[in-house]
Amino acid sequence: MTRLAALVVSGLLLILSAVLEPNLADAQPGVRIARVSYFSPGSLGAPGHTGLRNALRDLGYVEGRNIVYEDRFADGAFGRFPELAAQLARSRVDVICAVGPAAIQAAKDATTTIPIVMAFSGDDPVRSEFVASLARPGGNITGLTILVADLTSKRLALLNEVVPGLTRVVALANPTNRSTADELRELAKAAQALRLETQVVEARERSQLDGAFAVIAKSRAGAVLVFADPVFVANRDRVVTLAAASRLPAVYAWREYADAGGLMAYAPNREELNERTASFVDRILKGAKPADLPIEQPTRWELIINMKTAKALGLTIPPSLLRLAQRIIE
Repeated sequence: MTRLAALVVSGLLLILSAVLEPNLADAQPGVRIARVSYFSPGSLGAPGHTGLRNALRDLGYVEGRNIVYEDRFADGAFGRFPELAAQLARSRVDVICAVGPAAIQAAKDATTTIPIVMAFSGDDPVRSEFVASLARPGGNITGLTILVADLTSKRLALLNEVVPGLTRVVALANPTNRSTADELRELAKAAQALRLETQVVEARERSQLDGAFAVIAKSRAGAVLVFADPVFVANRDRVVTLAAASRLPAVYAWREYADAGGLMAYAPNREELNERTASFVDRILKGAKPADLPIEQPTRWELIINMKTAKALGLTIPPSLLRLAQRIIE
């Protein structure tokens, strides 16, 4: 090889190295680089994605110095999970942070050795056979569980308190979400207790949202309960806009909806979820075994009320409810 050719090849290798591993530029010699994946049914920039990175940074994990991220997003296409999980298993990351039951199941099916942290599980992790028990998970999975079905009754009660003379509620649900069946059962029980009629309208992807709300607008319902679902969260601006166009009060599963103009959200506190997920990752990277780390549940919840939206809908929020709210958007 001529000297010129050698220089050209050397230069190309340097360029490829910079392209393939840009985040390792600041790595210190001798420092072990942790490889962590955020495995989500949502999209890049999902609320928990940035929050988890910030929480890990607070624990001393600086991207490019002692941690790199190999994230995977299904973009609402649940059928992509098996291949994405297989990619992570082949890459042998140190920890997979899986968001929601479908991602957890796919990660569990793909590996029995890589630690999996449930950023949250939307259903019972014992019944789903993710873990042996909450106290002693027993395998390669640990983390946080949020029983989303338990929150459905609380959200329905909020609508009943806010909307005068409410008799009928529509639930917007994604039938491909594993948590939906549990939410529907809880909705039926709660509606019976409150003597409310319910109707379920389905949407599996963004392209079906407009049609779903067209059905909702003709349903004679007095309010909408939007189930917890990554497709809906990723398209929250559209969901909120459609709810506003239908002139129907709606309650949502995450604070980001209220920030986008939704009437109300009742949800676990995002900061706590991120901090506790990061704590699981930190302990595992320092040698703890998932089998020995008990499953945890959120302890902080938040009610967010958007008063601008309430005014636009002609609703008067009861003072008792305002006193319970952790945040009021004026």
